[in-house]
Amino acid sequence: MPDITNSIKHVASPLARQTLLDGDLTRPVAGVRPIRLLPWLQVVKIGGRSIMDRGRDAILPIVDELRKILPEHRLLILTGAGIRARHLYGVGLDLGLPVGSLAPLAASEAGQNGHILASLLAPEGVSYVEHPTIANQLAIHLSAARAVVGSAFPPYHHHEFPGSRLPTHRADTGAFLLADALGAAGLTIVEDVDGVYSADPNGPDAAQAQLIRETSAADLIKSSGTLPVDRAMLDVMANARHIERVQVVNGLVPGRLTAALRGEHVGTIIRSGAHPA
Repeated sequence: MPDITNSIKHVASPLARQTLLDGDLTRPVAGVRPIRLLPWLQVVKIGGRSIMDRGRDAILPIVDELRKILPEHRLLILTGAGIRARHLYGVGLDLGLPVGSLAPLAASEAGQNGHILASLLAPEGVSYVEHPTIANQLAIHLSAARAVVGSAFPPYHHHEFPGSRLPTHRADTGAFLLADALGAAGLTIVEDVDGVYSADPNGPDAAQAQLIRETSAADLIKSSGTLPVDRAMLDVMANARHIERVQVVNGLVPGRLTAALRGEHVGTIIRSGAHPA
C-alpha cells in the first residue's frame, strides 16, 4: 500500500508554528486595513431616551425625514434604549444581578424601539432585523430595501466588563462598532441637542455652555463634563479602522439629519483614530 504521508500538501503561512499572541509576529499580517464590506452604507443611530421616549412629536418627524432621504442613501438605522432600560437597571441592581445580565435586558428595550421605528417605515419595505442577520445577511436585505432597522446595543450578552455595575458599552458604542466593522461611509448619531457642549446645556451651567463644532475622541476623553454620547465609544474610536469621524446632530430640528447625511457640518464632528486609506 503506497505511503501517502509525503504527498500531503503543505500550506505555507507566516503564522505557522508561531504564537498568535505575539503582536510583532502578527502585525505584518493582521495590521493592514481590512476590506470595507459595505462602503456605500450610512449608519444612523437614533437616541432612545432623547428621541424615542418623546413619543410621536419627535418620532414622526424623524420617520418622515428618513422616508424622504431613502432614495439618496442605503441606511442601517439603529435604535438605543430609553427610560425603560433605566427601570430595568434599577430592578436588576436591586436583585443583585451582575452587569453581564443587565446588558441584554437593556438591549431588549433598544430592540423594542427598533420595532416601533421599523413598523412606521414598513410601507417603504423597511423591517427590523436581529444582530445575527446584521452580521451575516445585511447586504441582501439592503438589496431588497433601502434601509433596515436594528438594535444599537452591542451583542456582548453576559460578558463582564470590570469596573462598573452598569454596562458601559451601550448604544453609541454598539453603533460605532458596527459602522466601523462594516466599513460604512459614515455614522450619524441623532440626539436632542445640537451636539457636544463645553458644559451641560440643560444643567446649572447652561448659560456658559458653548457648542463645540469639531473635536476628537482623544480630547473628549480628557473632559469630565456631561456628554451626549457614551464615554465607552470614545475609547473604541481610538482603535477605529474605517470610520474617521462621527457627527452628532439634533433630531428635533427638521432637516439636520438630512443635511448631515449629505455631508454638511450641522452638529458636532468627533474625529476618531482612523486615517484615510
